[in-house]
This record gives sequence, structure tokens and C-alpha cells, in this order.
Amino acid sequence: MKTLKLTLAFLFFAFISFANVSNSEKEALIALYNNTNGAEWTKTWDLEASVDTWHGVTVIDSKVVSLNLSFNNLQGQIPSEIGQLSNLQVLNLSFNKLKGNLPEAISSLQELYSIQLFLNQLEGEIPNWIGKLANLEFLALYSNKFSGAIPESITELKKLKSLELGSNFLTGQIPFDINKLEALKKLSLLDNQLEGNIPESIVDLTNLEELVLSSNKLSGTLPFELSQLSSLKLLMVSDNQLNNDYVTVVDDSPNKVALFLEDTEVVSKQ
Repeated sequence: MKTLKLTLAFLFFAFISFANVSNSEKEALIALYNNTNGAEWTKTWDLEASVDTWHGVTVIDSKVVSLNLSFNNLQGQIPSEIGQLSNLQVLNLSFNKLKGNLPEAISSLQELYSIQLFLNQLEGEIPNWIGKLANLEFLALYSNKFSGAIPESITELKKLKSLELGSNFLTGQIPFDINKLEALKKLSLLDNQLEGNIPESIVDLTNLEELVLSSNKLSGTLPFELSQLSSLKLLMVSDNQLNNDYVTVVDDSPNKVALFLEDTEVVSKQ
């Protein structure tokens, strides 16, 4: 009887140790490990240990809420099982060697407020389902191989504060409904192949602090009203095809803007 009690006690504590997350979430993490050559990660996982001890995994109330594996030598593709991390709020796989398309399964992660996938080798179009992530506040996909147009659905992300899509191969125009992103503070689209006019609606982004559009094929005239945005600290539009008959004069107020135009550099944010 004593042996039986000890065995039951051992099984109980073993269950507590390994049941810190659901089987579904653990399976998703193991799929990521297997799909991205986990054995060669800079900081790898002991798959026999409790999930809450794994590098970059944050577990709260037995739920995986954050996955931060940046600078960790991930190689391969993000598996569709990522969609099983239903409580995930932060996904940071930046500075790795990930390739392929973004799996649609990410669209089911409705708790996400931050996606950081920059400096990888991801490709294909930025998918329309990105607009389903209603709680997203930070989206950084820069320095990848994304192509095609910026999806109109991205303007449905009403809570978005930072949108960074630079250094890809994006074409087409900046969505006219960009002004629907009322919470936006940073918009960076530099080093793509975007064309057409800078939409006048962009001046409705009254919370905007940084607007970086350099190194594209944008034409037309820079909306003068941008100079009236009181929060704007940085504006970069050099290396485009803009009609710069006037080079914006930076005023002497405390809210000076750092402005970069063709062959012109005015820097003065005090």
C-alpha cells in the first residue's frame, strides 16, 4: 500500500509538471521546433522538460502567451500548427532564416497584439487574412521577400500603432483608406516598389510620429497638411519621383520635423 501511495504521488507531481500547458499548445511548439531545425537553434529546447522552462516561451495560467525566439537560428517554415497557440499575444521570430509563406493558421490567433517577423526570408503576398487580427498593435514584416500589393484589409486593424513593411518587394499603391488606422504612430514602407501618389487621406493620421516612405516610385506632391501634424517627428520621402517644387520649410516651433527629400536633408527635432 505504501508503494502504491508513493507511485500515485509521483504520477500526480509528474502530471502537474508536464500539464502546465494543453497538449494542443505543446504539439504546436514541438511542430515549430521540428519544422525549423530546433536541434540547431542557438538556444534549443529540452523537449522532456516542462514547457515553461523552454527558451522564449512565456506561460501564464497554464497558457502560452508569448513566443520570442529572435536571434535563434530558426531555419525552415512556420508550421500551420502555430494556430493551436490560441492564447498567444506576442509572436517574435525575427532575425532568423525562416522562409515560405505566412500560414493562414495565424489568422486564428485572435489574442495577438504583436507580430515581429522581420529579417527573415519570408515570401509571397502579405495575406488578406491579416485584417482579421483585430487586437494587433504592432506588425513588423520588414526585410523579407514579400511581394504584391499591401492588402486593403490591413486598414481594418483599428488598434494598430506601428506598421513596418519596409525592405521587401511590395508593389501597387499605398491604400487610400490608410486613414482608418487612427491609432497609428509609425508607418514605414521604405525600400519597396510602391507607386502612385501619397494618398491625401494620410494627413488624417493625427497620432502619426514617424512616416518613412523613402526609396519607392511614389509620384505627385507631398501633402502639405503633413506639416500640420503636431505629433510628427520624422518624415522621410527621399529617392522617389515626387514633385518637389517646394521643399518643405521646417518651422521654428518645438515640434520641428526631421524631413528628408531628394538631395535635401533637414534634421531638427529638439
